[in-house]
Amino acid sequence: MRELFDEVAGQSPFDPEEAVRRATRTPQRKRFYKAAGFAEAEGGFAVTLDGKPIRTPSGRHVVAPHRGIAEAIAAEWEAQVETIDPLTMPLTRFANSVAEVGDRTDAVADDAAKYLGTDLLFYRAGHPEALVAREAAHWDPVLSWAANELGAHFILSEGIVHVTQPKQAIKAARAMFPADPWQVAALHVVTTLTGSALLALALLHGVLDQEQVWAAAYVDEDWNIEKWGLDEEVAARRAARLVDFRAAATILKALKG
Repeated sequence: MRELFDEVAGQSPFDPEEAVRRATRTPQRKRFYKAAGFAEAEGGFAVTLDGKPIRTPSGRHVVAPHRGIAEAIAAEWEAQVETIDPLTMPLTRFANSVAEVGDRTDAVADDAAKYLGTDLLFYRAGHPEALVAREAAHWDPVLSWAANELGAHFILSEGIVHVTQPKQAIKAARAMFPADPWQVAALHVVTTLTGSALLALALLHGVLDQEQVWAAAYVDEDWNIEKWGLDEEVAARRAARLVDFRAAATILKALKG
């Protein structure tokens, strides 16, 4: 089973696209267990295959902090039929990565926090006016929340010219990151998939729901699709990202409750 988890986890923890690429290159394994389930364990709930808890490639137990999360991971395993398709198991990949890097939570959070210096929401279109208005409608409420509730006042820029953000603003937003490894990991996934740590924080703190966050992250892309049509390769990549985004959002929602 160790080899299977190597395939499921991907090369880099919390890199959904690399996980998908690696899984696609790997021949699918036959289902080797009769039933998936979960059981109480130290620190939460273990996911089991035929009663045996699953482990990471390094031998660490995968323990979910919430019953609902463990149940959802077990459901991914139970949904596999003749072969095991890692692309349909985003929560399993996520849980495996958390178990592997759970003792480096601060490093994961710091990596996500780097986006606070170059966040998607800072760089605005100069034209056409309709796109400018659409970006503002999706992004300005998050920036207003950051300024009014977090004390994080960021600087906007037109186009792609880099603007250095105030250290105090970055520090104030960084202070709102969680300490729990599962929440940090989910925040990291949302940040990398959307290009915005602020959107991830807005989701974490209930400022936006997951549909609003996803729409905000793809304002520009949706605009281009409306004007020029949908590219199949772009659509496939976005669909794969959405699977992992929804998994991360599921984690955040479960732990918020």
